[in-house]
Amino acid sequence: MAKTFGHSALLVLIFLSILSEYSEQLQSSQVQTLLRLKHLLNSPAALSSWTNDTDFCNTEPSPSVTVVCYDKSITQLLIIGEKGTPPLPRSFSIDSFFTTLVKIPTLKVLTLVSLGLWGPLPGKIARLSSLEIFNVSSNFINGAIPQEISSLTNIQTLILDDNMFNGQLPHWLSSLSVLSVLSLKSNSLEGVLPESLGSLENLRILDLSHNHFLGQVPDLSSLTSLQVLDLENNSLGPQFPRVNKKIVFLVLRNNKFSSGIPSEVSSYYQLQKLDISLNRFVGPFPPSLLGLPSITFLSISGNRFTGMLFENLSCNSGLEYVDLSSNLLTGKLPDCFQSDSKDLTVLYFGNCLNMGDKSQHPFSFCRNEALAVGILPHRRKREQTSKIVLAVSISGGIIGGIALVGLAFLIARRVHLKQTRGLVPPRSIAESASTGYSSKLMSEARYASQATRLGALGLPAYRMFSLEELEEATDSFDTSTFLDQGSHGQMYRGRMKDGSFVAIRCLKMKRSQTTQSFMHYIELISKLRHRHLVSALGHCFECYLDDSSVSRLFLVFEFVPNRTLRSWVSKRGARRTLTWAQRIAAAIGVAKGIQFLHTGIVPSVFANNLKIIDVFLDQNLVAKISSYNLPFLAESMRQVGEQISSGGSKGLDKARVKHEEKSDVYDFGVILLEIIMGRPLDSTDELDVERDLLQRVITADNAARRSAIDPAIHNGYADESVKTMMEICIRCLVKDPGDRPSIEDVLWNLQFAAQVQDAWHGDTQSSDGSPILLVQPPRRQRNLQ
Repeated sequence: MAKTFGHSALLVLIFLSILSEYSEQLQSSQVQTLLRLKHLLNSPAALSSWTNDTDFCNTEPSPSVTVVCYDKSITQLLIIGEKGTPPLPRSFSIDSFFTTLVKIPTLKVLTLVSLGLWGPLPGKIARLSSLEIFNVSSNFINGAIPQEISSLTNIQTLILDDNMFNGQLPHWLSSLSVLSVLSLKSNSLEGVLPESLGSLENLRILDLSHNHFLGQVPDLSSLTSLQVLDLENNSLGPQFPRVNKKIVFLVLRNNKFSSGIPSEVSSYYQLQKLDISLNRFVGPFPPSLLGLPSITFLSISGNRFTGMLFENLSCNSGLEYVDLSSNLLTGKLPDCFQSDSKDLTVLYFGNCLNMGDKSQHPFSFCRNEALAVGILPHRRKREQTSKIVLAVSISGGIIGGIALVGLAFLIARRVHLKQTRGLVPPRSIAESASTGYSSKLMSEARYASQATRLGALGLPAYRMFSLEELEEATDSFDTSTFLDQGSHGQMYRGRMKDGSFVAIRCLKMKRSQTTQSFMHYIELISKLRHRHLVSALGHCFECYLDDSSVSRLFLVFEFVPNRTLRSWVSKRGARRTLTWAQRIAAAIGVAKGIQFLHTGIVPSVFANNLKIIDVFLDQNLVAKISSYNLPFLAESMRQVGEQISSGGSKGLDKARVKHEEKSDVYDFGVILLEIIMGRPLDSTDELDVERDLLQRVITADNAARRSAIDPAIHNGYADESVKTMMEICIRCLVKDPGDRPSIEDVLWNLQFAAQVQDAWHGDTQSSDGSPILLVQPPRRQRNLQ
């Protein structure tokens, strides 16, 4: 075969070989560092493929090993050993290991899990000054948490779970100003929690479970971003912790809390999980907790709560698990507990409920026990459950959000699969399982910023839908509900039980992918909720019976029925069009949507390939972007995971991010040009002609500008407003991305144009993104004056 190569082909092979050698020379020092680390770790199986010839920067990542490079330097290193890995041999030196490790100073993400590391964590970890994520969970590291970590000012995620750290929680943690995730569960930490915890204003997850902390929990109510607080299995108490009302997961199980539940807990409208079991709580149980709009998991077992339950109590329809056992409750179980839903588990043994079975004590038992702890049930004023009707969301998460929050932090549902004989049938079922917050999620999760508050959006909380819900909404995906077929799957329109319409996108998946592999993706999806986006409402997995891999993923979005922006400004024969003030408002809405995608969520979403046909107007003519750069393919999902784990756009090539940001600005300029001219721009030639025309008339007189704009808005605009719009449009369309304005600059100019227009006309229309006036356009005549 070699003889068949021509002379030119041989030269190409030689040239490629030279390039390869040159690349290896650039990487040689860090290659040797990685190989040294492999040796110090006693050559675990996960690193068996590492050799001098390994191209580390271009090796496909795996769940156990990932190396990510930027500019010939390693920025991310992830090594995960087998669960239950024993300690490394006595010859291992953790000091030598970290001495070698800090020779890669460009590291931003460092994950070393289940590798058998033992000994005190060396302070030289501080030399990795760029570190944003540090995870050494499931090892045998002991001693105090080194103070040198306080110098890691870029650290956003610190996970030291399942080790042997001891001593007190250091007060200097407050110096980590951008810390978002702090997880220290399953160690031997002790003492009182420092008040400085209350100053970590960016903290979103705090997990101190399974330690030996005692005393009062510091005031955390000022931590407005806190979504997860897990203090399980300590000796904390007696007062109920003070947290913000947007808390999503609150776990106080197995502590020494003994006061009652504060009344404000009944207003935690984003609370999904509340576990206060195995404490010393006394006093009346607030039945309003059952009706919290987001609650899915509630456990109060093993306390001394009193009160009478009534059959007509209301529950949140999303409840999945309720444990009222081993308290002093009387009355009857609410009817909402006895629904036909297989997803709801209710435990109630060890109370004095009127159930007629041996699982309950007699009424006198609960009365006597209540008197023994100083509670007089018969004097207690009966509290009426107030109905809470709030538009809520997760930010985080969770998935959280889902969700927000994305993903979402949803509680795992119990899936009951029927056992069948013979071979497993190839059909698929809807998986109703969703994860809680795992170490993986906490180590790499990022959450939507304050800009994702949804109280004013009128959107329901991001949640997981069942396949039965979606089939019912679409009449089993009948062709009459089909909307569109694109590269990202099929789109259907659905009508939910409450009468609301949704858009459902169906994506077919590779069989090897599990629900866990989608968690980063779902986390990002759950954040895409904004006034000027077609917002995500939830998702649904459909899985194969035999291996639980995902067969289809359904994404549920709000349904916007009022046509595209093009149909309102440039579509031929349109019966209605927008006034100039309304066009400015629509442009502002689109710009705000782009600004949110760039700065409102982490990781940011750039290079969205925006088109005017992807912008819809709702019933109030509010502009909403319906198409944005989502990672629908498996490779893209991996990239999103890398962005999340590297701290969002901070971990990306800054020049590339800047270019992608400006590509969205260019696309916005094309949309703005069509808004101004009132003519469809479907080709590059048409775009160039109209842009050149706009460039000429900007510096001309009013008559020239009037000849260029859409005749439908003649006599209805301020010339200075039009001129401002034209100028920012031309700046968006310059060929050099570096010369284009930022989206913030664009937005400022649009808002100025709106103010000029309002002052000129005294228009009653709103210019904040909510146009309200519909007009009948004149006949479309091209009168060039």
